[in-house]
Amino acid sequence: MSDSLEKLYGTRFGGGMRSWRWYLSKVMRLFLRWFRLCPRRGRRKRPSRIRDLWNYGTVLLKSQYYNVLTNSDTVLDCVFEPIYWLVDNMTRWFGVVFVSLVITLTSSVVIIVYLSVLPIIFSTYPVHWILWHLCYGHWNLLMVVFHYYKATITCPGFPPQEKSDIPTVTICKKCIVPKPARTHHCSICNRCILKMDHHCPWLNNCVGHFNHRYFFSFCLYMTMGCIYCSVSAKDMFLEAYDAIESSYETPPPAFTHQERMLHKSLVYLWVLTSSVSVALGSLTLWHAVLITRGETSVERHINRRERKRLRLRGKIFRNPYHHGKMNNWRRFFGVEKRSDWLTRVLLPSCHLPHGDGLTWDGPQYRNNTEAI
Repeated sequence: MSDSLEKLYGTRFGGGMRSWRWYLSKVMRLFLRWFRLCPRRGRRKRPSRIRDLWNYGTVLLKSQYYNVLTNSDTVLDCVFEPIYWLVDNMTRWFGVVFVSLVITLTSSVVIIVYLSVLPIIFSTYPVHWILWHLCYGHWNLLMVVFHYYKATITCPGFPPQEKSDIPTVTICKKCIVPKPARTHHCSICNRCILKMDHHCPWLNNCVGHFNHRYFFSFCLYMTMGCIYCSVSAKDMFLEAYDAIESSYETPPPAFTHQERMLHKSLVYLWVLTSSVSVALGSLTLWHAVLITRGETSVERHINRRERKRLRLRGKIFRNPYHHGKMNNWRRFFGVEKRSDWLTRVLLPSCHLPHGDGLTWDGPQYRNNTEAI
């Protein structure tokens, strides 16, 4: 009887000589299961970057075989995806550097003007020219600082992420949300931007519906300020340049350290402002042409491609957002009456742009906008 009970209980609980191994394995299984389910305490380790890149590359490679719509464009997009990722991330990081560079260069010009140029103006110019330089210079500086600050901190505008009754034209392939008209996806900001013009690294921000006016006004007034400085300091630059060239003569002129620093500062001021006048002036002129046409930088490429396509069919393309040259400028600056040109264009103003950026009213020939 006892032998039969031992066999029965031994079989149920693992057998005589095997019982300790069975219990040990059971405890190890429970321990591993508890360890796997129990959340880690303390700071969670970040996943391996190499593992993420490997998994991402594996997904890209498998997508070439399991996608029935695979073509040469899809393959090229996948091949260049790491390059796009690198450019986007580098641009996002360099945006902080570019903003710091703009502030540093602008501040250096202002310091040189206050320490070197204004004393010369006060000692040599007549009273009416002194008043002119003081009034215009400070007004231009105020407009540059105000519009750059607003263009940097103002949100360009994003479409709603939830469902709404707003009319849309397509679905964003990145955000997987409906896109209103004139809305485009920014790969650097990783969001859709209302009336996107471009991503500006000098602002570290996208140029969209709500800060497009600030961006263009900054470019315009910065160009005007650089032209003003280069023209006003032209004679001072020529004298400073001759003085620096004469220092290589034998014997050299007896300039003090303060005079040499003054000469170098004036040369630096003129070269910097003249270079920025040419470069930024060209960009400002180009954006002025786009505003006159009622286009953005993105829409220019789209409209040009559409214009060629319709020309082959014997039709004429019309921009559905072109309201006439002067009306385009009024809508861009938010001018509703004549006094607004002073209060909203020539003076700092925080007024909102025309429209909400989600819906757009067309011109009078709206019923026949795209082709005739």
